[in-house]
Parts: sequence; C-alpha cells; structure tokens
Amino acid sequence: MSLTTTVLGYPRIGVKREFKRAQESYWKGKTDIRALQDSAAKVREDNYHRMLEAGISEIPVGDFSFYDHVLDCICMLGAVPQRYREIAAKLDQPLDLFFAMARGHQKDGVDVGAMEMTKWFDTNYHNIVPELSADQSFTLDSSRLHGLLREAKDIIGGKALANSTTVTLRPVILGPVSFLLLSKGLEQPLTLLDKLLPVYGQLLAELGEYEHIQIEEPFLGLDLDTAAKDAYRKAYSVLGAKAKLFVTSYFAPLRENAEIILSQPIETLHIDFVNNSEAEVNAILALLEQGNVKVSAGIVDGRNVWRNKLRQSLALLQKIVARIGTERLIVGSSCSLLHSPADLSCEKGHLSEDVYGQLAFARQKLDEVVALAKGLEQGEAAIAAALAASDAAIEARKNSEVINNAGVQQRVANINSKDTERQGPFVQRREKQVAKLNLPLFPTTTIGSFPQTAAVRKKRNAFRKGEITAGQYQAYLEEETIQCIRMQSDLDLDVLVHGEFERTDMVEYFGEQLDGLAFTANGWVQSYGSRCVRPPVIYGDVSRPKPMTVDWMSFAQQQTHRPMKAMLTGPITILKWSFVRDDQPLSRTCAQIAFALRDEVLDLEKAGLPIIQIDEPAIREALPLRKADQKTYLDWAVQSFRISAAGVQDETQVHTHMCYSEFNEIMDAIAAMDTDVISIEASRSQLDILKVMSEAKYPSEIGLGVYDIHSPRVPEPKEMADVIRKASQYLENWQVWINPDCGLKTRDWPETIGALRRMVEAAKTLREELA
Repeated sequence: MSLTTTVLGYPRIGVKREFKRAQESYWKGKTDIRALQDSAAKVREDNYHRMLEAGISEIPVGDFSFYDHVLDCICMLGAVPQRYREIAAKLDQPLDLFFAMARGHQKDGVDVGAMEMTKWFDTNYHNIVPELSADQSFTLDSSRLHGLLREAKDIIGGKALANSTTVTLRPVILGPVSFLLLSKGLEQPLTLLDKLLPVYGQLLAELGEYEHIQIEEPFLGLDLDTAAKDAYRKAYSVLGAKAKLFVTSYFAPLRENAEIILSQPIETLHIDFVNNSEAEVNAILALLEQGNVKVSAGIVDGRNVWRNKLRQSLALLQKIVARIGTERLIVGSSCSLLHSPADLSCEKGHLSEDVYGQLAFARQKLDEVVALAKGLEQGEAAIAAALAASDAAIEARKNSEVINNAGVQQRVANINSKDTERQGPFVQRREKQVAKLNLPLFPTTTIGSFPQTAAVRKKRNAFRKGEITAGQYQAYLEEETIQCIRMQSDLDLDVLVHGEFERTDMVEYFGEQLDGLAFTANGWVQSYGSRCVRPPVIYGDVSRPKPMTVDWMSFAQQQTHRPMKAMLTGPITILKWSFVRDDQPLSRTCAQIAFALRDEVLDLEKAGLPIIQIDEPAIREALPLRKADQKTYLDWAVQSFRISAAGVQDETQVHTHMCYSEFNEIMDAIAAMDTDVISIEASRSQLDILKVMSEAKYPSEIGLGVYDIHSPRVPEPKEMADVIRKASQYLENWQVWINPDCGLKTRDWPETIGALRRMVEAAKTLREELA
C-alpha cells in the first residue's frame, strides 16, 4: 500500500492513566525525576508501537507533553515570563520550572502563581495561555523536540510495515500565528510576528532532514480579521519556502481561509473533513484542483467514540481522489487522538455488547485509518469484512429499542414557554431570596466539591470490589459529609455544600443514573496536566428513572441550620463532556437532558433545599468556532438551561458556575440564562471578565473565584481581598459573592482549609471596611 496513513497525535496519559499517576507521585515528592521521565518514555514507546502495529506509515513526534503542548511551545520559543525566570535557580530540576508555570509553586521561600489556563478551542482540554509584552523577545530552545525525535528514531528508525512501506517520522510544532493569537498581554499580538518568524525559520532549518514538519494552525478554522489573514500570508510565504510544511487545522471548516493558506508554498494541508458540510467539501476540492498541494484527509473522527461509517467515508475519499488523484492524498484522523480514550479493548466485558459494538477508541481509530486507505487503494473487496461490520453497526442503532424512547421524544417535541420562564423577574426574585436566606454582605461559599482523598477513593474501590457492604459504604460517606459540613461551619462559611464524596466525576455521577448513557472502565481523556475525565457515552434517548441527589441533599441540609446548596451538572455540560450520539441533532439530545434535570430540580425544591446550583462550565467551550454558526447554538443552549431551572419558585435561588473560558462574546446569552447567581474564575484572569459584565450591565449576582484551586499555592487574605476591592470598580457590593474559582476535589485538606480560612477572613475584613 503506497498511500500514506497518519494521525495528528496520540493520547499521552497511558492506557490506564499510568503517566497521570507518575506525575502526581513526583509532585508529592514520592518519586524522583528519573521515575517521571521513565514513565513518560514508556508511554511514548507504547504509543509508537501501537501505531506501527496498526500500519500507520507517518508517525507524529513531539505531541507528547509533561503537562501541556502550548506550554512546551512557550518554553521552546523563550517566552517564559520574567517572574518564572527569577525563580529558576531556586528549583531542583528544569522540569520544576515548567511545572511552576503550569501549577504555581509555593515551597522553600518561592511563592509564585500559575499561568492562566483556557479551553483549547471548543474542547474540554485546557491549555496554558502565553503571556507576551510589547518588548517581547524570542530565543529558540529546541532541545526537548530534538530529544523526542532522537528517541523516536531509536524505536522506529528504519522500520517497515508489513507491506514494505518505510515508516517516517513527522515533527509536531504549534504554528506562529496560532501561538500569538492564543496569547494575552497585547491588544495586537500579531505585531510580534516579525520577531517570531526568524525563530521559526531557525527551527525549520534544524528540522530540514524530515520529509514533513507538522505545524499546527487551528485558528485557520476561525473567523479571521484582516490582520490575522495578512499574518498567515506573511508567515507561510516565508516559512513555506524553508521546509516541507504539513499545515494542520481542525475542529471547524476552513471556508474562506482555505484560499489564503493554499496560496502559500506549503507542501501539505490537513483538512478536518469530519467538520465540513457537503457544500464546504465541494468548495475546497475546487480550490485543491487548481494547485498541487497535498491533502491530509482527516476522515476518522478524533474527538468522538463512534465507529467510523466506513462506506460513507470511503465514498468521500473516492470523491477526493477523483478530483486530485491518489498521489496527493494522505489518509488520517480529523485531529489529534489526544481527545479520544486509548483502547476499546479495555472495555470488553464492561460495556454491553449493544454499546461496545458501536465504538472505536484511539487504537481502533488507527485501524480505521489504515482500512480506509487500503479500501481506497485496493478496492472495497479488500476490506469487505470491515465494511460489513460498519454497516451492521449503523443498522443496529436505527432499530434499537434501547436507543429510542417515544415518551422522551414527545416531551421534547412539545416544548413551550412555560418550560423556559421563571415566575418573576430577577429583581422580584432577589427580594424574596434576601428575606429567606438572610445572608451577610459578600456571602462566602464554595463551588461544590471537597477533597476526594486517597481514603475516600480506597473506600469506594473496596465497595466496588465487594469488600464492604452498601450499608458500610453509605455510613462512611455520611460521616465524611457530616465532618465536611462541620468544618465549613467552623470556618464560618455562609452557604454550605455537602462535599460530593459520593460522586466521582461531575458528569459521570449523573450519567450513571440517567437512562440513555453508558460508562466505560478506562475511557479516560486528558483535561489538563494530570487531570483526566471519563466522559459518558450518550447512546440513546435520555431520561431520569428516579431522583438522583435528593436523598443526599436532604441528609446534608438536616445537619445544619445554614443554607445548603444542592449541586447539579447542567445539560450543556453533560452534553459537551460526554461522547454524544451522532445520529440526531445536539439540540435534541441537550433538551432531553434538560428535562431530566428539571425533574430533579423540582424534587430538590420540594425537599426543602433553598439554593440549587446548576453548573455549566462547558457552555462557552461548546460554542461553535465559526460566528455564523453560533446564534443557533446559543439559542438552544440557553433554552436547555432554562428548561432545567425554570420550574422553581421565586424564593429558590438558582446558581450556576462557569470557569476558564472567554465569555466576552456570549455575555448576552449568559444573561439570558436568567440565573440568580453566577460564579466565575477571577484570580488567574485578573478580573478581565468583570469589565465585560459591567459593560453589559449584567443584572444578577456574581461569585468571584478569588483564588486558584488548580494550584497548590495558598494566597494570603490580603491578596484575596484585593481581588474583591478591584471588583468594586465593576460591580455593586450587593452583587458580590466570594468563593474559590472551581471545585476543590483535586486539592488536599490542609491547603483547602487554609485557603478557605483566609477567604473568609478576607470577606470579614471587607465587611468591616464597609460597615
């Protein structure tokens, strides 16, 4: 087979999160740097062997990271902020500086916060945000990438596949324009392009021996202003002349940007065909016919878990070949498989056969890429068995009674205004809530979860293994909940939560109790650093067979006279943080989830819970990358949230939580959600969002995330109080709540208690100032 097969990247956490455990062990001081590096090397070697075994002929190198690939690029380009350079000599290992930038560092006299994170386009992966200044300089340090390439050569060098095709390596780097557009600190970051291009030119010269160099430019899938379009023309007219560039874009259609990049002297353009309509495919093929740029066809979905519809994909590849020929074609994944679980074979016996037979994880997607290339080159008969299995899976989904629920479908079809409108406007609701809750100025609370310690996880595993009874496990969780509530009361928090010790992941917990969702045993994907999530698989119509949280929340409220806040995960977040069925519109699936949550919200209100928080951290990341597609999404997303929340009385206070995203462009939609309180991240981003909320005259109350829970660092009370003082420039005092920026699940108890004690102290200081 002469067709080149490839993927843009591969999961870097290990099949069963081996590298996650190595990271956390190193951070806790339990293992040394050698153990961490050995674990990383083992994950990379295993990944290379999997790609070789599947028959992938061009293997990406450099996509692995000890934390985040954007942070790797920051270090490679010499763009480390000064505050981290100043502490470098005080750290034991070079990697410790890297981790200090990612997580913050507070040890041995060093006290520095972490760099800002944001969502990687419309995914649940978080990237570190580059910080740039007008006098920014760049200096190349390519040692990490060269080390990875040397290692890959030792493992792969000179090897051939079963068909005698020689395997080649492809270095992976983030492109200069996307790097600048990802950054903060300058209104016009592209003004630094002239400084940056010589560094990229130097890097490409160093990589000249490689047949392709993968240079990632995901911003090509976004709406670009004139400056950005000019930047792409300039950058790739220069860089394209220096090396054979394999330019990648993904997650969104190229549309008008295709002509810009295709007019530059690049070798190959990767196109995400999963996210292109038929009209968009036809338009880009017409452009490709006019030139000689090779095409990497992203035909296997790198972000979802459903089996590829092989016959449909093969037809599209045949259409592409008819226009440009096989000699210009590479067959691959739509994006990096970073966003996919590692290996479906780990789920054998765990998932039902009905669901298992529909799925493909990263390892299986390698097989799909190779099968499609083989079918294209040798004919359908060469992959007859794979085509038959694909066809059977499609037919099974259409006819399954497990998937289709007429009652759920009818409820969504009959949505009306009563389903989406609160009884009274916010001003009227707030008056009733103030009277009922009787909270002080600057009320303090947390986002919901408290530390999931090793002891909690051990007890959960013991229950799952049958080593303790359900009654013993329940008693243990009740005691943990009671202790958590007492601790919050002792700290003098104003609104309490129950700690969520019975929950694993904020989506998984609800997904396990909803019909239409399935869960994997090892379907983990990286969210940030060592943080991994295991998304549910939404395979059918969604409904709530019985109450999910009412017993726990009733129990918690009985332990205290202070207001207890019930915690739910919202419909958009459940949708977005799941692997979602691809056989009906997302809006329909989201509405089904919303009605299931509405039933839960009403039951919580009946049980006496005065505050209900419906978290929607994913609402911004689910926003389509193209502006022309955004209004439709926001309309149905806001409608779904309102369905879940609108049934309660005015006296019941509805909260939501959002974090680590750029909300500026959707502020009207956030206001339209009509919540009583929204909690947001404010510590890393320096209150940038409050400026926008002030300009938009955001009407309701806002919980300020005054310290960063993703870092082990514990800030002083004055630092937190300063955040609140700064907020007074944009908010009325009555609007302000005080809380951490996110849930506390991943933190340790000592730092959690220390940080919350200081947070309450900061709130009391400000109340005294304003008394």
